[in-house]
Amino acid sequence: MASPKTLEIVKATVPVLEEHGTAITTVFYKNMFNEHPELLDIFNETNQKLGRQQTALAMTVLAAAKHLENLATLLPQVTQISHKHRALQILPEHYPIVGHHLLGAIKEVLGDAATDDIITAWTEAYDEIASIFIQIEHGMYEQEMWQGFAPFKITEKAEAATDIAAFTVVPVNNNVENNQAIDLSKLKLSAGQYITVKTDPTDSDHVALRHYSLFSADSDKGIQFAVRRDNRNEHSGLVSNYLHDSLEVGDTVLLSAPAGDFELTKDLVEQNEMPLVLISAGVGVTPILSMLEAQVAANPKRPIVWVYACQNQEHHAFNNVVNTLLDTAENVEKHIFYFDSGQILNEAWLANLPKPADIYVCGSMPFMESIIDTLMSLDHGVDSVHYEPFGPKMSLELA
Repeated sequence: MASPKTLEIVKATVPVLEEHGTAITTVFYKNMFNEHPELLDIFNETNQKLGRQQTALAMTVLAAAKHLENLATLLPQVTQISHKHRALQILPEHYPIVGHHLLGAIKEVLGDAATDDIITAWTEAYDEIASIFIQIEHGMYEQEMWQGFAPFKITEKAEAATDIAAFTVVPVNNNVENNQAIDLSKLKLSAGQYITVKTDPTDSDHVALRHYSLFSADSDKGIQFAVRRDNRNEHSGLVSNYLHDSLEVGDTVLLSAPAGDFELTKDLVEQNEMPLVLISAGVGVTPILSMLEAQVAANPKRPIVWVYACQNQEHHAFNNVVNTLLDTAENVEKHIFYFDSGQILNEAWLANLPKPADIYVCGSMPFMESIIDTLMSLDHGVDSVHYEPFGPKMSLELA
C-alpha cells in the first residue's frame, strides 16, 4: 500500500494527467523505443501510429492515479491487460524499463512542475502498480497451455469472406520450445479466446505479434482462428497481408497459448430465460461465432438474438456456419445489416433489444464505441454488456 504522502501527491496530479496524459505517453513510447528498439518486436505498430496505444496507456495511468488507495477496483481492467501481456510474453524484467521511461516522460512534459516530491511519489506508485501486474501475470504464465511461442502447421486455409481467411493449425511437436509437447485432445479452449501469432515479415525490420480470435473452441481438428486483410483507410496491415499472401497449407506459424477473459457468463448458459444477444461487425464475428457454437452445444433452448453488420454480402463472414448453428437453436432472432445498402445498426433499432439480456459485442473500435455508448444510454447495465474490441481495451474505458 502506498504511503499517505504518496497517495496525496498522486491524487493531486490527476488534473495534470487528464490534461497532459496522452502527451506524456507519446513521449514515453518515443523515448523507450529509441533506447530499446527491440521492444518494437512486442508493440503493435499500427496502434502506435493511430494513437490507440498512447491513449490506452494514458487511461490506464489516469485510472491508477484515481484509485491508487484501492487498486482492487481496477482488477477487471488489470486482468484484461494482463491477458494481453501474457499472450505477448511480456516479462517482469520489462517493467523497470517501462517505469524508467514513464517517469522520464512525466519530467520531460511537465518540466519544472514535475517536482522531486512528485517524481518520488510516482516512482512508489508505479512500483506498486507494476507489482500487481507481475503477480497476476505470474499466475497466468503458470496456467498457460504451453510456454513461449510454439510452431504450428497450417492444415486448412479457407475464405470466410472476401477479406477474411480462416486458418486451422496443429502443433509441430518435434520443434517445441523447452521440449514440451502439445496434445490437442487435452487443450481446454474457451469461446471468446484469442491466440497470438508471431511473424517475421520480409517488409519489416522487426518481429510482429498480432492477436487473432478463435472462431471455434473445438480443438478436434486443431486451433482455428480468422484473420481479416487490413487494407482500409490507406493502411496496409503488415501481419494480416503476410498471413493472407505468404502462408499456405503446410507452412508453419508460431503461436503463444490462447488467452483472454471475453467469455460467456457461465451461470446463464444453462438457463432458458435470460436472452443471449450476440452483436458483431465484420471480423468481429469471430469470437462471437465461437460463443454461439458453445451456447447451442450447451443449451439450444436459450433465446438467442443474432445481430451482424458488415459492408455487403461479399464481406459477410461465416454466413453458412452461422446459419447451421442457428438452425439447431430453438428460439432465434437473426438480424443482418449491410452498410452499403444503407442498413445502419442505430439507437432506434437497438432500443428494441430485450431487457434484461446478456449482451456480447465485438467489432472495430468505432463500432464498439458507438454500440457500447448506445447500450449504456438505453440502460443496459455495465455488468450485462461484455465486449472484445480489436485494439487496446483501456482506450474504451472510462477512467
